[in-house]
Amino acid sequence: MKEMGMTDSQFKAFVRFLIDALEDAREEKGENKDKKLDKILENLQSSLED
Repeated sequence: MKEMGMTDSQFKAFVRFLIDALEDAREEKGENKDKKLDKILENLQSSLED
């Protein structure tokens, strides 16, 4: 069976989600910032593995 990719709208929504998460992490200080960035990286990695 052929896998389908993202539509343009789905990709744009993903990028908006990523921008929002990064902006939220940028506002944090210290350990919380590292935790938020780690979570973003984990989510991106798991998206690649799906």
